[in-house]
Amino acid sequence: MRPETTVAELRRSGYRPETVRDEMRRNMIGALSRGERILPNVVGYENTVLPEVENAILSGHHMVFLGERGQAKSRMIRGLVELLDPEVPAVAGCEIHCDPMAPICRRCKALLARDGDAVAIAWLTREDRFGEKLATPDVSIADLIGEIDPIKVAEGRYLADEEAIHYGLVPRTNRGIFAINELPDLMEKIQVGLFNLMEERDVQIKGFKVRLPLDVVIVASANPEDYTSRGRIITPLKDRFDVQIRTHYPADVETEIVILDQEVPTTERGGRPVRVPDFVKAIVAQLTFEARRSSDVNQSSGVSVRVTLNNYETVIANAERRAVRLGENEIVPRISDLHAVSASMMGKLELEYTGDDRAFEAPLERLMNRAILAVFDRSIAIDRLGRVSEYFANGWGVEVSDRMRAEEYLEGIRAIPGLREAIDDLGSFESPALMAAAAEFVFEGLHLHQKLNKDVDGGRTTYRS
Repeated sequence: MRPETTVAELRRSGYRPETVRDEMRRNMIGALSRGERILPNVVGYENTVLPEVENAILSGHHMVFLGERGQAKSRMIRGLVELLDPEVPAVAGCEIHCDPMAPICRRCKALLARDGDAVAIAWLTREDRFGEKLATPDVSIADLIGEIDPIKVAEGRYLADEEAIHYGLVPRTNRGIFAINELPDLMEKIQVGLFNLMEERDVQIKGFKVRLPLDVVIVASANPEDYTSRGRIITPLKDRFDVQIRTHYPADVETEIVILDQEVPTTERGGRPVRVPDFVKAIVAQLTFEARRSSDVNQSSGVSVRVTLNNYETVIANAERRAVRLGENEIVPRISDLHAVSASMMGKLELEYTGDDRAFEAPLERLMNRAILAVFDRSIAIDRLGRVSEYFANGWGVEVSDRMRAEEYLEGIRAIPGLREAIDDLGSFESPALMAAAAEFVFEGLHLHQKLNKDVDGGRTTYRS
């Protein structure tokens, strides 16, 4: 906690007023000079989006992030708060955080004129200086800017008195960052009030004009299609946003996996360690990539990174359910657990239906097969599985299931020539659960390469020649 509690103490400390833009710029320069990255929890934008954000901050610009859902727009906006100072002083009790050395509201000006250096100050944290609003059609001027407060009028203030106003979210974020998510969903009259506040810094509340030289950096997010669509957003408001920063999905599967590891840490659950083979993790990430380029999926709405995260969580959950039921001592997802992603994926994809009765399972199966095949081909050479194929060609078959104990796979692994060597090629899989997962991956890869047939009956799958 800062020691200064009055304006006199603040003045003696050498404090000087500073705009939010200058404050963010100063902290940005400090981070760059130390070789630090802004927004360290945002992955995949190091050479594309982040340089544009840094330029915008150095320029003191209002920003609008344009991108489809699940591209970390909100995370980046909230992360900008870290470029604010940990604490800044404000006149104690001021609704709009007036700087003690440069007040803007009538109350604080009168208070400082009357009490001078004896005026008490409060210290604002970064969280105190961040405001956020999801734009919806029911958002009003009162919500964002303010409204005449009937209680204050009843207390004896005039309607023309600035102190009769109940300030909205933007004035209450004075000396901070205000974020508007899904900007085009604001009604036109609200957009007009917003751009007037951003540029001219005055507002009209029920015909009463208030001059508010607010110090606020406005940051917004929007879907590109909505933002550029005629009639969804008024041109003057577009002009008030100094830069448009286009976000994107991860450029490669490896980046998607890095995000996966960051957002869904796997340590243990209920005392059971979670061990996810690299190929399972890669399949989950590849599945999202396949959806992003599939003609079955409506690409205008995007395929969020949250699809990857939720699918990963679901696959682990299905493996955990098996481990709990069967009393296994570790949680290891297998290929047979991937069917569970249907529930977590169905509500996040918009399909290009060819008919009303088209099922979700068919396009999902196509996406899943392509994902598994792509990861399989990157993981193991098909020509190293000749002995495994020959075993099945002699009339043998094998049955797998997400309800089978891992130990039940071991006999088949020992009996099938070349299978153990193929598992070793995939990694150091020493436990029964990991070897079971690898065996299923080999079988499915051979099936997708048309080396094995596959019969599914309920929860059981049989691979045969």
